[in-house]
Amino acid sequence: MFVSIAVLASGRGTRLGTEIPKAFVRCGGRSLLARSLERLHRLPVDKQMIVALHPDDRETHFELLRDELPPDLEVKLVDGGETRQASMERAFAVTSPVADLFCVHDAARPFFPLQATLEAFEKAAAVGASLLGVPCPDTLKRVEVNGRVVETVDRSQLWAAHTPQVLRRDVLERALERTRKDGFVGTDDVSLVEHLGEPVVFVRSDRRNMKVTTPEDLLSAELLANELDADPAGSHPLDRLAP
Repeated sequence: MFVSIAVLASGRGTRLGTEIPKAFVRCGGRSLLARSLERLHRLPVDKQMIVALHPDDRETHFELLRDELPPDLEVKLVDGGETRQASMERAFAVTSPVADLFCVHDAARPFFPLQATLEAFEKAAAVGASLLGVPCPDTLKRVEVNGRVVETVDRSQLWAAHTPQVLRRDVLERALERTRKDGFVGTDDVSLVEHLGEPVVFVRSDRRNMKVTTPEDLLSAELLANELDADPAGSHPLDRLAP
């Protein structure tokens, strides 16, 4: 199995309120992007690494973090697009022709579980597309613009979508052809496969696979980064891989 892995890192992260783009914000002494890349690099599969960056960030930010990356990690850079979908398509356009799977990950999720990601690779190879996620734990309310509750939503079949999201090459090619024809824009990567009418399978993630979006998220991420960094043996649950 050969996997092309695209890390989307071109967002500005305005809700985080930092002066630098979110992917380069430091968490436990290292940038979110460097943490995500190093973690993906640890996956025991043959792989290609691609990063979609804002063009302004190549020299000003990315070159400065190279010392944070493993010395044997090779990264291909592409310019991010105006939308997430455009960035994903640009990354897919430079994938190795031998790649069986295309994996998309958010740079701002540096603490994804490794074993679940490997399971997602297996599910995507078999079914066509998969993603990490968790069941919604809270009671959900449908609310009008004025704040009035319309109804309580049954959450028994509702999951929150995480990344990595994994797509088999042939399925993604068909999905992109359909979305271009229909003018469809998805809010995540596997929604393109849903639009195609083909199956997508969830793999249970971990609630620590947070997306750093707000200052409060960054504080939580700092605590988890310190916890993981203090475990050099890799025995933390998020680090465990099947023998």
